[in-house]
Amino acid sequence: MLMINILGALLIAIIIYWFWLYKPKQVQSNNNKITIVVNNGVYSPAHIKVAAGKKVTLTFNRQDSAPCAETVVFPSLDISKTLAMGENNTVELPALKVGEYAFHCQMQMYKGTLLVS
Repeated sequence: MLMINILGALLIAIIIYWFWLYKPKQVQSNNNKITIVVNNGVYSPAHIKVAAGKKVTLTFNRQDSAPCAETVVFPSLDISKTLAMGENNTVELPALKVGEYAFHCQMQMYKGTLLVS
């Protein structure tokens, strides 16, 4: 009985960490160009910092054959791009204002954030 309580408390701690305390690593691009690998259900890197007021070039390398990985969507910019499997797929974004811009697959299972500062 004690072992079940310990395992339950450990599971609760893991859930709290994953959903509320975990902060993914942020990658900063000095030239507003970065390559993002699409594989195993994630964008890597998924949190990217770029400079405001300059064009942004994102290259998505899709290695995941899942149908969800086929499209990347930038909803606030009204941009969508189909990603060819095993190729570098370039998405050109206009000069952006300071803010946070989400991107994701069409089902919102793969998620990322573009932080413009």
